Amino acid sequence: MSLTLTLEKREILGKKIAKSRRGGKLPIVVYGFGHKSAPYLVDAKSFRKVWEMAGESTLVSLKEGARDFDVLIHDVSVHPITGSPLHADFLAIDVSKPVEVEVGLDFTGISPAVKNLGALLVKVMHKVEIKVLPKNLVSEIVVDTSTLVNFDDKIHARNLKLPESAVLITDPEEIVVLVTEPHEEKEEEVPVDDLSAIEVEKKGKVDKETEAGAEVATKTDKPEKGEKK
Repeated sequence: MSLTLTLEKREILGKKIAKSRRGGKLPIVVYGFGHKSAPYLVDAKSFRKVWEMAGESTLVSLKEGARDFDVLIHDVSVHPITGSPLHADFLAIDVSKPVEVEVGLDFTGISPAVKNLGALLVKVMHKVEIKVLPKNLVSEIVVDTSTLVNFDDKIHARNLKLPESAVLITDPEEIVVLVTEPHEEKEEEVPVDDLSAIEVEKKGKVDKETEAGAEVATKTDKPEKGEKK
């Protein structure tokens, strides 16, 4: 599917650009190979659809009058609350030379270790960096987790299936995803008081009280001086 956006010249700059946004236009800047930095407008809804499909690692064609040229969506500023695009940068490229891009990872398949052993699937990376000819750019690289059969099985960056002409820039030994054995949290046992010790302690108190009472009684039985028996 061709990803194409039509450019409109942008004369308004600064704070006045809010009026263009309200009119359904997105302000952009185009720069790079064969282009001086120049401001334009594109249809905001069309941009959002293209951005969702292309990301920042798929060629997009910009049409200006009778000519068109290939670019990458290089940077997008979004509203902090709504997430709607507010501004975008497009990088014009030389299609005959490889470019360095970050490509997102698409995790597919069901890991037998997760399904049969109750393992936990841990996604360590969500993007990898590659160097590739523009014609071979892809929006995502598929990661098949069905190869993770046993506890501690891993997929490294070197195991990924890259598009044609692509060279991996990310460290090949980086772990992309792994499965690990779940660790049950041990419940802390609350120590139960020794009931026999409590009984002995109580008994000891009673005995002391009894002894004290007997001692008082003994003292009482002794006659005072001068008292007749």
